[in-house]
Amino acid sequence: MRIALVGYGKMGKIIDEIASKKGHEIVAKLNENPTVENLNNADVVIEFSNPEVAFQNIKLCLENKIPVVCGTTGWLDQKPEIEEIAKQNNTAFLYGSNFSLGVNLFFSLNEKLAELMKNFPEYNVQIEEIHHTHKKDAPSGTAISLAEGIIKNDKRFDAWKLDETQNKELGIFAIREDEVPGTHSIYYKSEVDEIEIKHTAFNRNGFAVGAVIAAEWIIGKKGNFSMNDVLFNKS
Repeated sequence: MRIALVGYGKMGKIIDEIASKKGHEIVAKLNENPTVENLNNADVVIEFSNPEVAFQNIKLCLENKIPVVCGTTGWLDQKPEIEEIAKQNNTAFLYGSNFSLGVNLFFSLNEKLAELMKNFPEYNVQIEEIHHTHKKDAPSGTAISLAEGIIKNDKRFDAWKLDETQNKELGIFAIREDEVPGTHSIYYKSEVDEIEIKHTAFNRNGFAVGAVIAAEWIIGKKGNFSMNDVLFNKS
């Protein structure tokens, strides 16, 4: 498989190493805007760039019928337009707020717990995420996905909000510390006790392995997908 890496920072370098070990060919390592020429006839693009340029990067690739696996967060207000571009060009787009196998299992656990706890309003819900100080967006895409999973299952909430909340908002608290790959916690707290579930990433390798698996999976597909499709609907 010929892979173009759009965004060659820390994640791009780890993906390069893992994909190469699996026998894939890295045909582009870009920190500049992708073009038809510098994508070098890639079979698939893995996009880990910046929120400011992600939309244009993905749009260019999809319009040239190259499937895209995207892990860039902070641009999702434009995601519906990208999904329409993928459909119009009869190609595939896969977005993941987090490609880690453990995190995607954590997403499912989070939804099951939210469904169970919705009948116990005495428990207040809160999300906390901790990342490295270089992370450009807050809250993290993973924290937003967790919040959306709770909101879908608990009618006490109709939106999420960073920091302090009011009315039916679910609170997300973002903390930035040196060299933390990513820790996400969900707290259900009452006057008498607290229930907590947590996922802690030890390094970025889990994210990179998942991105390569997603790129392998998306070849030959048409439409818009998520890591849920990759991990739980393998056809």
